Amino acid sequence: MSQSEVDSSKRTWLITSTCAGALGGVAVAVPFVSTFQPSERAKAAGAAVEVDVSALRPGEKLTVEWRGKPVWIMRRTPEQLASLKGTEAQVADPASARTAYPTPEYARNPHRSIKPEYFVAVGICSHLGCSPSDKFTTGPQPSLPDDWAGGFLCPCHGSTFDIAGRVFKNKPAPDNLEVPPHMYLSDSKLLIGEDKKSA
Repeated sequence: MSQSEVDSSKRTWLITSTCAGALGGVAVAVPFVSTFQPSERAKAAGAAVEVDVSALRPGEKLTVEWRGKPVWIMRRTPEQLASLKGTEAQVADPASARTAYPTPEYARNPHRSIKPEYFVAVGICSHLGCSPSDKFTTGPQPSLPDDWAGGFLCPCHGSTFDIAGRVFKNKPAPDNLEVPPHMYLSDSKLLIGEDKKSA
């Protein structure tokens, strides 16, 4: 056997054993790293979701998932907030007093939120579980009244909600949109699924 054949077989053996070692390292690391992620069971059970709202501009809305439900976070404009005064007499439960979907104490106000600017709600209609559509443009339009001030329309049976998720009178939906437990960790960080009482 020549010296070059020995070097070649050593090289092959070194490459093979290095690759096997690397694969073994990955196999050990993947389960270890995955233990830091919340399990699917924990997510389904309602693990809290942290959201950065710093990039959200006035008039914009983003959707995140919590407990398998869509949760809307909307940054309302001053005009949208001002419209709430005008819709108060038209909504079925202006003070969020109904108990089918209990509203947290800190959201039992005309804007239904901790900070007036930010609205946090589960995007599911209280009638049959459809997801309402954004109807932020004001004024007359199909399926909406001529004095529409902006809000949400459920496409299933026509329930309408104002920009604070309060259902209008004489609509199929029995309750306002649900406000989930939530709290601010900082000016730009929101935690959905926990608040100071439950934390």
